[in-house]
Amino acid sequence: MKKILAILSSLLLLTLTVSAFAADGSFKRVKKEGTLTIGLDDAFPPMGYRNDKGQLVGFDIDAAEEVGKRLGIKIKWQPTAWDGVMHALNSKKFDCIWNGMTITEDRKKEVAFTKPYKMDGQVAVVRFGEKKFKKLADLKGAKVGVQKGSSAVEAVKKLPAAPAEVREYEDNPKALLDLESKRLDTVVIDDATGRDFISKRPGKFQIIPGNITKEPFGVAFRKEDVELRQAVQKTLDGMVKDGTMAKISKKWFGEDITNPKKWK
Repeated sequence: MKKILAILSSLLLLTLTVSAFAADGSFKRVKKEGTLTIGLDDAFPPMGYRNDKGQLVGFDIDAAEEVGKRLGIKIKWQPTAWDGVMHALNSKKFDCIWNGMTITEDRKKEVAFTKPYKMDGQVAVVRFGEKKFKKLADLKGAKVGVQKGSSAVEAVKKLPAAPAEVREYEDNPKALLDLESKRLDTVVIDDATGRDFISKRPGKFQIIPGNITKEPFGVAFRKEDVELRQAVQKTLDGMVKDGTMAKISKKWFGEDITNPKKWK
């Protein structure tokens, strides 16, 4: 009997602990305040940046504002230095980080992420309508451009087949100019950055399907704010299901990049 009581007592304690953890009050707090404060680096186009009028715009901005609308709360944006953004979150300077933040194992030790809402990484950009390079393996023997010092330099080494030449440029715009002038076959570039260029110059470039490297983006919360993270996740799931995320994606990237089936 004592053993049974001990087991029942342990189960009750576990249930109470789980219940207390699940009902952390984080979403209720935000609802009561009427504001969800979000930390970001406001110089990351097209995820979140200032336009010519100084207004905060971008893919993440539109997505978060729509989440706030559906949850009945206002979004307050809090620009912050990126190198200390997770410390600022855990110091409660804002409620979450929503700014194209890559989900990594090291970061998961400090914060809790939503499911990925975009798969970032390095991709290969080619001229629009390109017939020769349809998949990454086709880049064997190609002339590749990369930005000096960027992640693209290492990503080129992960291509399915070795290119004939890799040229390093001061910046991506110069590499893309050489691609347009047919002095290069492709430019390896960060997915978000590449799509930003493509959206601003329609009909000039396209991306070869598939990522050379994969860097999933997620919204980061304090680990204890489970209810708040779940509320945002549920809303994001609804936006994917009803096509709202696809609409926002097409506005900023020219196509829907929010469908996980396309990330393989």
